[in-house]
Amino acid sequence: MADKRLTTLALKEMKQKNEKIAMITAYDYPTAQLVDEAGAETILVGDSLGNVVLGYKDTLSVTLDDMIHHGSAAVRGSERALVIVDMPFLTYQVNAEDALRNAGRIIQQTGAQAVKVEGGLEIIDAVKSMTQTGIPVVGHLGLTPQSVGQLGGYRVQGRDPTVARKIIEDAFALEAAGAFMVVLECVPWQLAKIVTEKLSIPVIGIGAGKFCDGQVLVYHDVMGLYTGKRPKFVKQYAPARDVMLKGVHEYISEVKDSSFPEERHTYTMSEEALAGLLEG
Repeated sequence: MADKRLTTLALKEMKQKNEKIAMITAYDYPTAQLVDEAGAETILVGDSLGNVVLGYKDTLSVTLDDMIHHGSAAVRGSERALVIVDMPFLTYQVNAEDALRNAGRIIQQTGAQAVKVEGGLEIIDAVKSMTQTGIPVVGHLGLTPQSVGQLGGYRVQGRDPTVARKIIEDAFALEAAGAFMVVLECVPWQLAKIVTEKLSIPVIGIGAGKFCDGQVLVYHDVMGLYTGKRPKFVKQYAPARDVMLKGVHEYISEVKDSSFPEERHTYTMSEEALAGLLEG
């Protein structure tokens, strides 16, 4: 049976046709099923799972094994969306050889179609090594959570002309190195518009305004499941946590007052079998 998944070429064609690309995170089988069925073109298995799934205070504690574990589940749960797996901290920054080896593990062991890395010129050799070997790569510029300590916290990047020029330069470098897409996080919309217009590859925004070729948000933010601090750029589309909490409350209440399980939720045995059991 032919593979139904979208390809990197299909996403580039969407940019050329001015068709917006919807990207959303998923970290497990049922979530990937849901967002795939809803029609997302791309699923990002982000290292944001450290915050919203594993309970870490940042993304730096996420391991390669974590990403492979969750990436595999997301691939199994999806059929059409192109699945991108984040490469975690220190799996690609040290040298190009490590980057290629670790990216290869992700692709081989998850079945994902691409990996994502944070940074520009400083990691360009790693990006070239991966793309030249045939591994599709997505870049990530602007606010890069793996470098949040160096950036001075979760702050908008690119308001200063020098930093803005660096982001543009890095975006060009990533495209030249073979990246098929770039994510821009937490940058002024004007800068994101310039980058989007200059690049021939899709630019996906998160906190980067509406002029990007597409948008990405964290599923747990979209569904109101994450209770931590939400950035300004987040929009909640469904109060899923409230509905789920209500359901769990009702379940606990019915267990306590013995109204669950009802007869329709139980199994039975014949009177003859029961009598035989009791006689024995």
